[in-house]
Amino acid sequence: MPKILIIEDDTAFCQMLQKFLTKHHFDISTSFTIQEAKEELKTSFFDVILSDVRLPEGDGVALLSSIKTDSPKTQVILMTGYAEVKTAVSAMKKGAFDYISKPFTPENILTVIKNALNTETQKKTELSESKNEKVAHTNKKKSSIIAGTSEVSRKLLQYIDLVAPTNMSVLITGESGTGKEVTAKAIHDKSKRNNQNFVAVDCGAIPKEIATSEFFGHLKGSFTGAVEDKVGHFEAANGGTLFLDEIGNLTYENQVQLLRALQERKIKRVGSTKEITVDIRIITATNEDLLEAVDKGTFREDLYHRLNEFSIEIPSLQERCEDLLIFANYFLDRANEELGKNVLSFSDEVKHTFHNYSWPGNLRELKNVIKRAVLFSDGDVVMSSSIPKTLGKSSEVSSKAKFSKSNYEKEKILSALKQTNFNKSKAAKLLQITRKTLYNKINQYQLEV
Repeated sequence: MPKILIIEDDTAFCQMLQKFLTKHHFDISTSFTIQEAKEELKTSFFDVILSDVRLPEGDGVALLSSIKTDSPKTQVILMTGYAEVKTAVSAMKKGAFDYISKPFTPENILTVIKNALNTETQKKTELSESKNEKVAHTNKKKSSIIAGTSEVSRKLLQYIDLVAPTNMSVLITGESGTGKEVTAKAIHDKSKRNNQNFVAVDCGAIPKEIATSEFFGHLKGSFTGAVEDKVGHFEAANGGTLFLDEIGNLTYENQVQLLRALQERKIKRVGSTKEITVDIRIITATNEDLLEAVDKGTFREDLYHRLNEFSIEIPSLQERCEDLLIFANYFLDRANEELGKNVLSFSDEVKHTFHNYSWPGNLRELKNVIKRAVLFSDGDVVMSSSIPKTLGKSSEVSSKAKFSKSNYEKEKILSALKQTNFNKSKAAKLLQITRKTLYNKINQYQLEV
């Protein structure tokens, strides 16, 4: 059982993280100050240390240096609510394995920890085979896309089933919070690669100074602060699937490197002349219009076509209102499991509020609202007192405005189509939406074009 030390002065957050990681079979110790952490380190070895950057009587980056000196095999992951590229680069130079900004989801920190443990395990060749089997088992176990019954949800599942068995690169688009990573994972789970790694990377969270090392890895001593060999995301995903979220955030230089790696299916670690052949499937996601970025010259057209062999647009929660209670009940079960509660259902008043709210944060917002509601619920039914008051107020406004908003949107689309002589591509640009979204809206409002 891997041993993890959490160094965090926010007691509530520390305890929540401890509970979550214990459930995932880690041996957890906690410290609330640097001094407590030093006492722990005197008597115990830890595989991974999760340390907040800002701590009483010092900071995590300063502590990092002494940890790496006394225990070089321990992987250190820094957490902070003050995301600064400068701090991230400094931490990586001093030997941090990774750097994660708060707020982060439990799934994100779990992925980072597993990557840290995998990196160390790869150095121990006698254990590598069993480790890969464990990762494959974990990946299979986590397969989960919520099956809605609405037409748009059924179509989404059809697309996943259609493309999953192939090796085609998939570009997933949709509003923030619609579940792009969950969709990517579902494609992986239904593919022939499902017994290999699924590696998820948030391109928006990688500082450009260390992006090459993050993607392709580096050799010890290849640059200041490279205190040990590092396996990059491409190598970690070899044989499996590499999911690149927020792909539009990559710099032009990183786009060139990514394109070359995809064309040649070979990479070089920073500081190495040896080429490593990689067999990976690429799935990317964005909530931006990449075609517009191509037109502006901020995204390479050849890379866009390389990534977009098949595209899937995930509908917003508002477009899947028929599935709202299916999703709500799914998140209710998950919240009960994570919080150790037994809340069974939602009151009629809460259901009414849910149906009349616009859900701008989509499934992510619904998940967070329900988890909070379960936490605050005393009985076995979620009452309106357990959900944020702003939700109820917004739903009242939304209910009154729904009809007029639909009419306004319909008129706006018709106006744009007329202005562009019914050229759908030009109309989509005028409306600042993707063409696929425009087609969905035309079908939704049954517009004769």
